[in-house]
Amino acid sequence: MADQYKMQDPTTQYTQAGPEFEQKQEEPGLQKEMTPVPDAGETTYRGTGRLSGRKAIVTGADSGIGRAVAIAYAREGADVVLSYLPAEEADAQQVVKLIEEAGRTAIAVPGDLKDEKFCEQLIATAVETLGGIDILANVAGKQQFVKDIADLTTGQFDETFKTNVYALFWLSKAALKHMKPGSTIINTASIQAYEPSPILLDYATTKSAINTFSKSLAQQVASKGIRVNVVAPGPVWTPLQVAGGQPQEKLKEFGSKTPLGRPGQPAEMAPAYVFLASPESSYISGETLNANGGMPTP
Repeated sequence: MADQYKMQDPTTQYTQAGPEFEQKQEEPGLQKEMTPVPDAGETTYRGTGRLSGRKAIVTGADSGIGRAVAIAYAREGADVVLSYLPAEEADAQQVVKLIEEAGRTAIAVPGDLKDEKFCEQLIATAVETLGGIDILANVAGKQQFVKDIADLTTGQFDETFKTNVYALFWLSKAALKHMKPGSTIINTASIQAYEPSPILLDYATTKSAINTFSKSLAQQVASKGIRVNVVAPGPVWTPLQVAGGQPQEKLKEFGSKTPLGRPGQPAEMAPAYVFLASPESSYISGETLNANGGMPTP
């Protein structure tokens, strides 16, 4: 695990992908079974009270980027409602423990974001248990590679859009009813919105939609004192990649084409979500913060 607070060469801060990255799990995948295990800042993230007293929901909070965000939010002083699939319970309980060790409240809410009623209930649970919501971090996503459009089923296309776009709509709509001025929504796009891979047709399309949705919503709610922003990660080492997100044989070179020459780690994404949730970014809304290892974007 790298010390993010020490000046160092970012090209060697974490290891490059290699043969040990070549592995496969069934969807949705578990972080604790990956080799190497991604760094979500479990032993390194140090908070400074930037989110003291805040009430947050983080989707996909069991593993990967969502896990890193949930840990960072708690160590910055926020109570956190964790959303994840029931199959991810083992990873989620590790995060619950880390949040509680930080002295904050952790509310675990397993369920499927493709279900509108669950999304509404997730917001209601946060309001009931935490007394409100002022940070919504939409991180959960579905990514399954398909090499030919002829093999991309309507079922998968629908599931990818419901997980990545519809859930974001349902959650934002429900959360905004309870958000006060100073609240923030942070959505998750991808380098795929700018440099779409031919094998990620449905996923890349949703990530472009997330950018546009966020820029539109940001203008709609600005007068209410609520900000909406986006983080767009590049290739980051998470269960999404090993559970059908990429062909297994490509994982040994994962992230090697970025200017920094390696995949990112979830711990490197979390500070962007903290910044966009905190008052430090008070004059930033409708923006996409690209955290992609130096890959040019428009």
